[in-house]
Amino acid sequence: NDPATTPKTRQQLKLVQRLRDFASQELGLPDNRSYRSYADLERPFAIWNVFATPELSLAPKQWCFVFAGCVSYRGYFAREQAEKFTADLKRDGYDVYVGGVPAYSTLGWFNDPLLNTFINRTEADLAGLLFHELTHQVLYVSGDSAFNESFATVVELEGVKRWFERHGTTQQAEAYRQKIRRRGQFTVLVLKHKARLAEIYASSSSDAEKRTAKTRVFVELRSDYTALKANWGGQADYDKWFAQDLNNAHLAAIGLYHQHVAAFQKLLALHRDDLTAFYRSVEEIAKLPKAERATALGRNLSGANNRVRFLPELSV
Repeated sequence: NDPATTPKTRQQLKLVQRLRDFASQELGLPDNRSYRSYADLERPFAIWNVFATPELSLAPKQWCFVFAGCVSYRGYFAREQAEKFTADLKRDGYDVYVGGVPAYSTLGWFNDPLLNTFINRTEADLAGLLFHELTHQVLYVSGDSAFNESFATVVELEGVKRWFERHGTTQQAEAYRQKIRRRGQFTVLVLKHKARLAEIYASSSSDAEKRTAKTRVFVELRSDYTALKANWGGQADYDKWFAQDLNNAHLAAIGLYHQHVAAFQKLLALHRDDLTAFYRSVEEIAKLPKAERATALGRNLSGANNRVRFLPELSV
């Protein structure tokens, strides 16, 4: 109602009101004050995450915190501080990547606001972000980022699909499906080359030979993306990612959001797409020790059928 609010922002805020109600009423996500207020941070990202890996390893450096547990990144509210920390890591010989993050969840400790950093996203992207972040308030397992992010990604995908089935158009739904397919293909491409790097780093080759092979893999990754992009009809979804000086750290986050996606989708299918029952099962699995959680999810994946409908989502 503020007269200073632009028509575009007002339109997006009204859309979020509908999405927010849908999230609680149709997806069983928390009905609280999160994403029912708005703040302009006057900067392009909410935080900047720093990822770091050794020069000849894909094992990400971890940092541990009181509530979040151990995670494979370190977040900063000011880019300058993130860059300063990055410089220190580089001096210690790490491959480093700094990525801007438009939103994050306080896991229900606070009422997360809508931010200028993501309010102007497309309808599909805005819906996906809200559903994803609200899912972290349903369940968050300290120290298991792959579990948390895969779970949230599956709810995100299912939620956006249902939103367009009820409130969108056939064209919007198809555009979203095509985008998901491209994201899945991008992920498969990167993980293929990531696996090649893992073999190289684990080999008995000298460090000099490993460095040469590492350079070759990144060159081939770029070449394969060019071919993939041609198959997309020139869609430039990941041009910005490939425009960077890629290193091991850029690969650290790829796969984090997807490691257990297929298994969670299988579990949802086993519950006949009943999200409430799905949440209860996930909560039971979350109570297991970390190694046993992965085993339990693996059992869901074995024999997965074609009801696992969507390729993984990715935030870049």
